[in-house]
Amino acid sequence: MVIKIAEGNLKTKYGEYHEMLFYDGQKESIALVMGDIDGEEDVLCRVHSSCIFGHNFNSIECDCREQMEISQQLIQKKGKGIVIWLDQEGKGNGHYALLKSVAHKRLGVSQADAYEAVGFKKDNRDFRVAAEILKEIGVTSIRMLTNNPKKVETLTQHGINVVGTTPTILDNP
Repeated sequence: MVIKIAEGNLKTKYGEYHEMLFYDGQKESIALVMGDIDGEEDVLCRVHSSCIFGHNFNSIECDCREQMEISQQLIQKKGKGIVIWLDQEGKGNGHYALLKSVAHKRLGVSQADAYEAVGFKKDNRDFRVAAEILKEIGVTSIRMLTNNPKKVETLTQHGINVVGTTPTILDNP
């Protein structure tokens, strides 16, 4: 169960959001909401996991920052939407797993397989908290900004009406 513990406004280079901070007894999660989404259908929604390399250090070895930017640009264009940020570094395995997996990734192994090669799960993330937050916010249905079917599956299993997806991968020329 998540509870909202604080809220305020946040100005970004992609517009102003209303920030809501949630707590599930172990971790904090953030919902950034742009526009009036109360009772709305087909609301754009990005569920995004933390990435120290991409967001804090501007790494060029992952696309996390770009996926967030694309999502915020799409939400800004539409004038409303939600970004849910979850504290799930290293696909839920932690930053240590990410550091341990770098050598494998640099050899051309996928990130998921690199985690497995160093003894972690390919993807240890849990998106249930995002479903709880969306229920708390009160949207009727969402269009997910994602390339990850696991996110869609988990949210759907937990009662969220996902009407479709919009990819957030950059096209390579």
